[in-house]
Amino acid sequence: MKPQDLHTHTTFCDGKNTPAEMAAAAFAAGLGAIGFSGHAPLKGEDWCMTPDRLPAYRAAVEAEKQRYAGRMEVFLGLEQDLFSPAPQGHFDYLIGSVHGLLREGRFFAVDESPEAFARLAERCGGAEKLAEEYYRLLAQLPARTGCDILGHFDLVTKFNEGGRFFDPQAPGPRAAALEALEALAAAGVIFEVNTGAISRGWRTAPYPDAFLLKELARKNARVCITGDSHAADALLTGYRQAAELLKACGFSGCWYLGARGFFEGPLPDLSR
Repeated sequence: MKPQDLHTHTTFCDGKNTPAEMAAAAFAAGLGAIGFSGHAPLKGEDWCMTPDRLPAYRAAVEAEKQRYAGRMEVFLGLEQDLFSPAPQGHFDYLIGSVHGLLREGRFFAVDESPEAFARLAERCGGAEKLAEEYYRLLAQLPARTGCDILGHFDLVTKFNEGGRFFDPQAPGPRAAALEALEALAAAGVIFEVNTGAISRGWRTAPYPDAFLLKELARKNARVCITGDSHAADALLTGYRQAAELLKACGFSGCWYLGARGFFEGPLPDLSR
């Protein structure tokens, strides 16, 4: 199977390239499909699309669908945050994500920077408490967003490689993560194996962590590989590593999006 990237961002939100540039790079790299998943509007957050830009975003993606018809699949998606308003109009798929927590009516991102994470951890009574709250919110995503794909399950560990802020397998965070994982797997969402933090230099391994992937394999949960690509030159970064990790954790295949919806196939061919 040709690889796909269903988690990409463009200049309509916090990406570096236009949809046309991203699609051209995807086609040149040999992807079977690219899905555009701009950040849904979120009040006060400049990394998200504003409501007035959604029609132009939709039109730009539709133009790429026409340009690559018969040569590469192009899908119109949206990354719907837990705290974003309900999406308007049809999308081919939705990614559901939690990017932050609310404190006194204000939104605080968990993935802005290590320094911002440390400040938020203080507000939460420590990084472990922050992680526990994050996972409790994560479990609400299918009901709140109707998402097809669960975005970066343990985004809360973006800056935590080597246990910089907390031990993800400490009793509190581990129990919260596994409880959320069980609820989300039961809801039938597809968990993305996300390489975005690798391409941006924050991690050397994809999300989710191997101990979580092994649990997902035991539950026969559905997974896909995505790049969370914010730039054309990031496409396919870490994909080989993600495929190897999935195999090592007990998976023999993953899920893809086609014209008729999601379907299961073998792990992607990354020999090119």
